[in-house]
Amino acid sequence: MKKAIRFKRKPLNINDITIIDDHKLRKAIIAAALGNAMEWFDFGVYGFLAYVLGQVFFPDASPSIQVVAALATFSVPFLVRPLGGLVFGVLGDKLGRQKILSVTIIIMSLSTFCIGLIPSYATIGIFAPLLLLLAKLAQGFSIGGEYSGAAIFVAEYSPDRKRGFMGSWLDFGSIAGFLVGAGLVVLLSSILGEVKFQDWGWRIPFLFALPLGLIGLYLRHALDETPAFQQHTDKLDNNKRTNIANPPQMTFKEIFTKYWKSLFVCVGLVIITNVTYYMLLTYMPSYLSHNLHYRADHGVLIIIAIMIGMLFVQPMIGLISDKIGRRPFIVGGSFGLLVLAYPAFMMINSDVIGLIFIGLLILAVLLNCFTGVMASILPAIFPTSIRYSALAISFNISVLIAGATPTVAAWLVEASGDLYMPAYYLMVVAVVGLVTGLKMNETANKPLRGATPAASDRSEAKEILSDHFDSIEQKVEDIEQQIDTLKKQRQDLVDQHPKLD
Repeated sequence: MKKAIRFKRKPLNINDITIIDDHKLRKAIIAAALGNAMEWFDFGVYGFLAYVLGQVFFPDASPSIQVVAALATFSVPFLVRPLGGLVFGVLGDKLGRQKILSVTIIIMSLSTFCIGLIPSYATIGIFAPLLLLLAKLAQGFSIGGEYSGAAIFVAEYSPDRKRGFMGSWLDFGSIAGFLVGAGLVVLLSSILGEVKFQDWGWRIPFLFALPLGLIGLYLRHALDETPAFQQHTDKLDNNKRTNIANPPQMTFKEIFTKYWKSLFVCVGLVIITNVTYYMLLTYMPSYLSHNLHYRADHGVLIIIAIMIGMLFVQPMIGLISDKIGRRPFIVGGSFGLLVLAYPAFMMINSDVIGLIFIGLLILAVLLNCFTGVMASILPAIFPTSIRYSALAISFNISVLIAGATPTVAAWLVEASGDLYMPAYYLMVVAVVGLVTGLKMNETANKPLRGATPAASDRSEAKEILSDHFDSIEQKVEDIEQQIDTLKKQRQDLVDQHPKLD
C-alpha cells in the first residue's frame, strides 16, 4: 500500500488567488507608461538635438567634438543612476511603489524643465555646461528609481496570463515618448527655421516636461498600492499582531549571494535591450547627419517612421509572449542581432533611402523583441520583499554600460574612421543577450516570485486552481513512478545478490 505524500505548504484555494480590477489595471498602466514616456521624451529630444546642444553649450569645440561632448553629457548622468536605484529601491520596498513613483516623476519633470531655462555658453560661459550637467544628474538620480518602479507597478497589478501584454505597454510609452520628442523637434525646426530654432526654439521641447509631469503625478497619486505589495504588508502586519517574528531585512550581500542568477539575468537583459535602444534611437540621428552627411531633418523623419512601426509591433510581441513564452524572443532577438547587425549597417551606409529604411527597420524589429518582454520578465525574477531594491540596483548598474553607448559609438567611429563600428558593438552585445536568454527560466503564465497567483476574473481563477491541482497530481504521479522504479531496481539487485536482502 502506497503512503500518502505530505506537502509542507497549505493547498491553494480560490480565495488565495488575487482578482485584478480591470479599471485599476488600466489606470496603473497609463500612469506608469506616462512617466516612462516622459523619461524617453527627454532622451529623444536630447538625442535629436545633440548637434544643437553641442553648438549652444560647447561652441569653441570642433563640430565632431561638439557632438561627442553633448552625447557625453547625456551619458554622465548614468553614473548616478545606481545611487538613485539604491535610494528609491530601498524606500520602494519599505514604503510602497506608489509613493516612490510620485516622487521620481516630480524630480524628473522639474530637472527636464530646467534644461530649457539654462542660458547659453555665450551668456554665462562655463556655468552653462555645468548647469546642464547638474540638471542631467538630477534626471539620472530620479530615473534610477523610475523604470524599475514602473515595471514592478505594472507587473504587480497584472494577471499572470496577461503580464506580457500589459508589461509591453510600459515600453510602448518609451517609444511613444521618444516619438513625440522627435516629432516636436522636427515640427518646431520646420516652423521656426534653423536660425530661430538654434537660437531659442530648442528650449521649447524641454519646457513641455513640466505639464506632462503634473499630469503623471496626478495619475500616480490617485492610484492605490499594488495588490502584491499590499498582500506583503498585510502579512507582515498580521505577523506582528500574532507575535510571529518577521524575517530580518535582507542585506545586499545576502541578495547577491542568494539571487545571483536573477541578478545575472537582469544585467544581461538590460544590457542587450538598452544598448540596442540607445544605438538606434539616440545615436543614429547623429550618425545619419554627422557621419553620413544627411540633412538632420531627413534622418529624423526616417527614425520617426521606424518608431511608428515599432509602436504597432510592441504590444503584439507582449501578447504573443503570453502564449509562447518570453525566452524565444530574447534568444531569437539576440541571435538576429548577431547575424544581421552588419548587413543592416551595410544597408544604412548604402546611400539608398529604401535600403537605409530597411536596415533601420531590421534593428527596430530586433529591438522590439527585447522591449516587448523585458518589463514582464524583470519583476518576476525577484520576490516581493526585495523586488524594488534588487531590480533597481542591478538594472541601473547595467545601464552604466548601456548608457555609454552613444558616446562610445561616436568616439569609436571618430577614432577609427570605420563607419561599421556600431555594428561590431551590437554584435558583441548580442552574445551577452544570447547567453542570458539560454540561461534564464521562463516566467510566462506564472505568478510573480513569492506571490500568490493573480487572475482577471473568478472564472480564470478557477482555471488556474484546476491547473494547479493538475500540476500537483502530475508531480505526485512522477514521484510515485520514481519510487516504483527504485523499488524495482532494488529488487533486481536483491535477485542478483541474495545476500543483500
